[in-house]
Amino acid sequence: MNSLSKKGICYLIGAGPGDLGLMTLRGRECVEKADIIVYDYLCNPQILGWAKPEAEKIYVGKKAGDHTLSQEEINALIVERTVAGKIVARLKGGDPLIFGRGGEEAQELRAAGVAFELVPGISSTIAGPAYAGIPVTHRACNTQLTIFTGHEDPTKGDSTVDYGQIARAPGTKVMLMGVSRLRKITAELIEQGMSADEPAALVRWATTGRQQTLVATVGTLAEQAEKADFKAPCVCVMGEVVNYRQEINWFEERPLFGKRIVVTRTRKQASTLSKLLIDLGADVIELPTIRIDPAPDKEDFFRLVHEAHSYDWLIFTSPNAVEAFFDAFYQIFDDARSIGYTRIAVVGPGTEKMVNRYHFAVDLMPEEGDYIAEGLTRAFDREGVSLDNLKCLWVKGEQTREVIDQYMKEKSAILDQAIAYRTVPETDDPTGSQARFKEEGADIITFTSALTVECFLDLGLSVPEGCLIASMGPITSEQIRENSYEVDIEPAQSTIPQFVDAIVDHFE
Repeated sequence: MNSLSKKGICYLIGAGPGDLGLMTLRGRECVEKADIIVYDYLCNPQILGWAKPEAEKIYVGKKAGDHTLSQEEINALIVERTVAGKIVARLKGGDPLIFGRGGEEAQELRAAGVAFELVPGISSTIAGPAYAGIPVTHRACNTQLTIFTGHEDPTKGDSTVDYGQIARAPGTKVMLMGVSRLRKITAELIEQGMSADEPAALVRWATTGRQQTLVATVGTLAEQAEKADFKAPCVCVMGEVVNYRQEINWFEERPLFGKRIVVTRTRKQASTLSKLLIDLGADVIELPTIRIDPAPDKEDFFRLVHEAHSYDWLIFTSPNAVEAFFDAFYQIFDDARSIGYTRIAVVGPGTEKMVNRYHFAVDLMPEEGDYIAEGLTRAFDREGVSLDNLKCLWVKGEQTREVIDQYMKEKSAILDQAIAYRTVPETDDPTGSQARFKEEGADIITFTSALTVECFLDLGLSVPEGCLIASMGPITSEQIRENSYEVDIEPAQSTIPQFVDAIVDHFE
């Protein structure tokens, strides 16, 4: 440990405007090594997935009329933890120094004599309009940008916002945190000389799948916002640049834009499916119903991994099994050749990809579209593999269907089962996804295994009326139907890319 870590340090990090891809590399590095994560309401909760498993996560979100901690209490918290020698990642939506009070927090840390670092982030003042197809500057109409806060009431005597100067300034004006005072602010701007016909727009939940955009004029914006029930968080942009939205609106044209989709996979596995859906414009709620715990009998598992070279076939029926096996393998051996001449069979391309990550090739896999345990048995038959008296090691989760076991017995193979992990219900909900799902509902719920279905229902959750159910494959679909629900979407092949394609095809 270096001397700086021993003394503690607080990283004041701009978490970006919402899109996970707009978080900076430096910001991610700081989150990954932090002991304490202190995060705000506007931070994308997926950022927490980068934290160390043992990192403490503290929510200090503030929204209108609901403050978890006061600013003074937040200051005291980050100072206390940093003084105690911890690495603290203080996540603030957008950029910490653009109306984010990051400067005040830095002052408190400096006064306490502890180290800190300011990590800039992409501000919603530029990213919000951009994702709505509005460039904040354009050479054809303006070369000046004014950013101001609407958090103050323009009618109060000691306001520090000079609305007259803003109204008279040429170019684009962008306002943060003013939607609740929009009628008063726009009236004041018009009174100070701004044209009521000036184009204006509000962008809500900018850069995320929840994004909404409302276009009006400065004179009509407040009335339109009230009719549409536009509430924070919003970015307001005023100026001729708003007219460019008709030409260059891009984000809101994605095929799944505006669709709220629930992903029930484990936190670790969710990222692959979530990213594909988010890239297509979906508003993804990661609501893990299961989690992966280590092998229940680590000693026995390591013993079987140690003896892997003595088997004729290694059989993997999930990527989790592959990862657990090779993590143990490389704790035991330094040389990949220690695996010997054993051949490898996998259930599908996702599992094959994980094997390839460890620089091993796959010898047997089901035919396209047959990526289930039964498909693997058919692959052995198709290739004419004689298993009579051969030693096979099935690396698997604790709860699996016994299709492989029964098949091996029929073929007179000698089968050992290495329990690599156990799947248990996920009861932790640090991001509040369950509450959001109950409050807002969803357009689609995705299930990638029978167990995700079981655990979803065990959490006391139900499928809202009108919500579609997407199933990864036939076994999962069977479990869904057994619980009296209908399957609306099922891909021809049980792979994540095909799953996403099936969802897109359903809406197109």
